[in-house]
Amino acid sequence: MTIMQIVFWCISVLGNTGASLAVYYTGQPLYWVLLAVTLIYTAIGLYDLFLSRHTLNRLYPVVAYIRYFLESFRTEIHQYFIASNTEELPFNREQRTLVYQRAKNQRDTMAFGTQQDVLAENYLSLWHSLSPTTVKPEYERIMIGGPNCTQPYSASYLNISAMSYGALSKQAIEALNLGAKLSHCYHNTGEGSVSPYHLKHGGDIVWQIGSGLFGCRTQDGQFDENEFKKIAHLDAVKMIEIKLSQGAKPGHGGVLPKSKISDEIAAIRGIPKDRDCVSPTIHPLCENPLSLLATVGQFRELSGGKPVGFKLCVGNPAEFLAICKAMIETEITPDFITIDGAEGGTGAAPVEFSNRLGMTCLDAVYLINSALIGCGLRDKIKLIASGKTASAFDLLAKVAAGADVVNAARTMMMALGCIQSQSCNTNHCPTGIATQDPARGKALNVPSKGQRVANFQKNTLHAFFELVGSMGLDQPRALTPNMLKRRGPYGLTVSLGGVVPLLGVNQLLGHSPLPAPWNEWWQLASSERFYVADKQYLHSPELFYRSGQTQMN
Repeated sequence: MTIMQIVFWCISVLGNTGASLAVYYTGQPLYWVLLAVTLIYTAIGLYDLFLSRHTLNRLYPVVAYIRYFLESFRTEIHQYFIASNTEELPFNREQRTLVYQRAKNQRDTMAFGTQQDVLAENYLSLWHSLSPTTVKPEYERIMIGGPNCTQPYSASYLNISAMSYGALSKQAIEALNLGAKLSHCYHNTGEGSVSPYHLKHGGDIVWQIGSGLFGCRTQDGQFDENEFKKIAHLDAVKMIEIKLSQGAKPGHGGVLPKSKISDEIAAIRGIPKDRDCVSPTIHPLCENPLSLLATVGQFRELSGGKPVGFKLCVGNPAEFLAICKAMIETEITPDFITIDGAEGGTGAAPVEFSNRLGMTCLDAVYLINSALIGCGLRDKIKLIASGKTASAFDLLAKVAAGADVVNAARTMMMALGCIQSQSCNTNHCPTGIATQDPARGKALNVPSKGQRVANFQKNTLHAFFELVGSMGLDQPRALTPNMLKRRGPYGLTVSLGGVVPLLGVNQLLGHSPLPAPWNEWWQLASSERFYVADKQYLHSPELFYRSGQTQMN
């Protein structure tokens, strides 16, 4: 027997006997209380020893519950009292504090110097100029719309990323849309379709259509043109985004736990309430590159010429080149491509999918930007980057890598009051944001939180334009990948793109030899299918330097 089993039997036998005798001979209330405690302890212990399915309870009766109690708030204790300012994930305290300060219009400066290890491997930095300047007002927005778009949209550099009504409460959706209205940015609906709460405050909307076709599906789940037109022609809907995959769970459909499916959400999406809502893995209208572009063209026509694009998390780069080949063959190009990084967030996803699949945002943006340049398509397509944007530097890094504008999701939630409790998939969000519990949702003050979203967006943009100006640039579009510096394993600072070279205009279409690994990727890509076998080995540049195959400039 374990020590705690011996203690249990001692208390059960000796404790109950002693307490019973004390009650019998004295009748004092104190002994009655003692007897009640020992009896309750005995009952719980007997259940643990003989009926419990948990090994800990059987070996450590009663006291095992102390461990469960402490485990229940371990995350909070670690976050509040133990973790340093720079060690937590996905967002550390320094990042969260910056978001809160900017959302509340509080002082966002720091004292005594950086807490970052500037010599750490993979540390990102910029080179400033001795001739700083100011970003001109005419360069503070980006026009989205290709040659076939008749209703182009002027976008902010920082926008609200995809978060569905269902994953978030109706109050949170309202506040986000109010923030979009006040800050003149757009608000992506997520794949849960357009709800009344997306439209209540008049903020600009990007309607995302995922593999579930929510908002434009028939009763049997097929695409419905008439339902599509009803939403696409709303004045608030400025752009339409086809969702192929998501950074937090690439290769897996969207997941909405049944605990968060209310009658209203079921009606908006056209789904049952008695099970989790899991979207198909493959978009039914986009089973290969050719059908993807045909859908882009169809949506653009049905919407009256509004910008239409698609969202994906990049895996094998050759599969994106397959889409590029289809663009060249069909002469159909999307107006924008949203690139979701593997570091992106979600309300619910399998652990392995979140931790191990997909390409990070900076690498994916760099590769897609380079591929479009190499195909001569970059001037027709705008790139939107999405993946962990808390500061102006995060925003600048994505633009430097090749993005035109950036979306942020979790930091917009933090502007609403999210405390990173990571309970989005439980329906027990402590701040009323990621829940469908009416009592929790009512605690969120829409006007106040909407203003905070706008404050965070505006203050981050202000810092972004200042940062661009400190590099001697008068417009963000002058940023290039080489301006982003990464600390290598030997202490050297190298520019982004050291492994895969940036292509020149139309280089993929020429007859000159392509640099590795672009040559292998391009040869393997086919416009008729997405899948390409991953057979290309990527080598670290340091191996080439050490072997003498290349020379350092």
